[in-house]
Amino acid sequence: MPELKCTVQTCVHNQQYLCDLDKIQVGGENAKNPQETCCDSFQERKDGTYSNSLNSMHEASDRSAIDCKATNCMYNEQCKCHAGKISVEGGSASSSDGTECATFQCYCG
Repeated sequence: MPELKCTVQTCVHNQQYLCDLDKIQVGGENAKNPQETCCDSFQERKDGTYSNSLNSMHEASDRSAIDCKATNCMYNEQCKCHAGKISVEGGSASSSDGTECATFQCYCG
C-alpha cells in the first residue's frame, strides 16, 4: 500500500495532508502527464463539513490503496499503484479536475 500525501485541503477526505479513505481512485486513462490525471475520490469540503464526523468511520492515514486508471503510468500494474509513495496535489480544487497525481510518470514506450 503506497504512502499517500495529499495537499488538496478543499477535499472533505483530507485531514492535515492525510486521507481518511482506505482506497482512492485515480483517473486519467489516457494521461501522458500528471496534469491529465485526477483524484476521482475528491469531494469538495463545504463550510463546516468534515468527513470523519459523518461520512467516514476510518481515521486519516498516510497509507491508502490506489485504484489507478492512468494505465500509461510506470507505477500502474493491473490498475493498482505500486509506487512507494504518491502525492496528490491541487490545493484549491473545487472538483476532481483540479487535482492531479503528481507522482505520475508516463511509460510511453
